[in-house]
Amino acid sequence: MQIDILIDELTDCLVERSTGDIVETDYIEREKAIKKKEYTGWKFDWSITQRAGYTIYELFVSGDDTVQGRISLKIDGGVANVDIVETAPHNYSHNGKYQGVGGHLFAIACQISLEAGCDGVVAFDSKSDLVEYYKQELKAVEIYPRRMVIFEDAAKILLDKYIRK
Repeated sequence: MQIDILIDELTDCLVERSTGDIVETDYIEREKAIKKKEYTGWKFDWSITQRAGYTIYELFVSGDDTVQGRISLKIDGGVANVDIVETAPHNYSHNGKYQGVGGHLFAIACQISLEAGCDGVVAFDSKSDLVEYYKQELKAVEIYPRRMVIFEDAAKILLDKYIRK
């Protein structure tokens, strides 16, 4: 699947747009299958990525059980290979409740990669019109047409901004 998410801004954790407040976050590995009613309004059918063997991680504001975004990945070939990444519908565009969700989701992938002994390296396929965007925003490298990799140095930037462990 080709990744199609705009990184609104690399922020220090998530920022509530209406107040400018930085909010703390948590993420969890999704253990149960996603039911159809849980992806109403989302662009992707998340049950497909689960059935394909990818693990889904969900991002939350600490103390709130509302999902702010999801990312699916699996460790494959020494990297965290991302299948889908999506901000929750209430965070779409510049009118969304929180900014920084997209960057945070990629930071989660970097953290999972690091924990799996893959040095924080993350790979994904980009839509062709977003390749330059991901190079700029995530410091990803295009290793062949539309195949992008976030290497160790870029992963460290994302981890320093988003992951508080």
